[in-house]
Amino acid sequence: MRDYVILTDSCCDLTAQMADELGIVSIPLTLLMNDKEYHNYLDGREITPKDFYAHIRSGNMPTTSAINVGTFEEVLRSILADGKDILYLAFSSALSTTHQSACIAAEGLRTEFPDAKIHVVDTLAASMGQGLLVYLCAQQQKSGKTVDEVRDYAEKTKLNICHWFTVDDLNHLKRGGRVNSATALLGTMLAIKPVLHVDNGGHLTSVSKARGRKASLLALADEMGKTVTDAETIFISHGDCEEDVNLLANELRSRFGVKNVVINYVGPVIGAHTGAGVVALFFVGSKR
Repeated sequence: MRDYVILTDSCCDLTAQMADELGIVSIPLTLLMNDKEYHNYLDGREITPKDFYAHIRSGNMPTTSAINVGTFEEVLRSILADGKDILYLAFSSALSTTHQSACIAAEGLRTEFPDAKIHVVDTLAASMGQGLLVYLCAQQQKSGKTVDEVRDYAEKTKLNICHWFTVDDLNHLKRGGRVNSATALLGTMLAIKPVLHVDNGGHLTSVSKARGRKASLLALADEMGKTVTDAETIFISHGDCEEDVNLLANELRSRFGVKNVVINYVGPVIGAHTGAGVVALFFVGSKR
């Protein structure tokens, strides 16, 4: 059996340490802020999450870029030339053209490396929802599963990766076209916080509203209670608001006996669209 690499991109929002321990290779997306381009490496070598959210709070609005075909060709070729197969778990195709670029690059390289397997999976996931699927696939790889078996596992499992999140500032969602101006203004005045999720098509969708920050955080726990099938390990990502994350994590431990809570920042590429103060909860459930 040929060795294989599980590849993903920086929208997985795993910590660099976790990716290293799992043997995951991550390709960075990019953002442009104040006329300077930054690569969103998991280790924050070009811009740390703390610095990024400080920029956001001061009013700097970044733009983001997907990974292009040329970058994929370069990374994929280097792995294939080493005699290894590839399973790439991609950021949701509903939110980025990154998956499409990977498919184009993979198709071209299959002719160059006819004996290699290059699998591209659209996770239909974002942030640590994508990261949770990558983590679970890495566990499958460690247990001895083949690249085909792990690809099949990813396809079978991805719609059981539940994403629930809330934001503190509706104006970021307004800029991204997720809510209209009137909703953003009224919500801000009344301290109404949306509760959103990522649906089966990989899109961000508003599901309900909560009055006040604490209520919106507890609403995430309520949603988990409706569908969770495995409370052993859950992931939480956030936009530089650790106190709120700790409140949610403690609630989950108390309600569901969660043993392992993995916490990290929402990276700059996704954070550019959600703003500071986003809190996102990810777990395995019966459905999204």
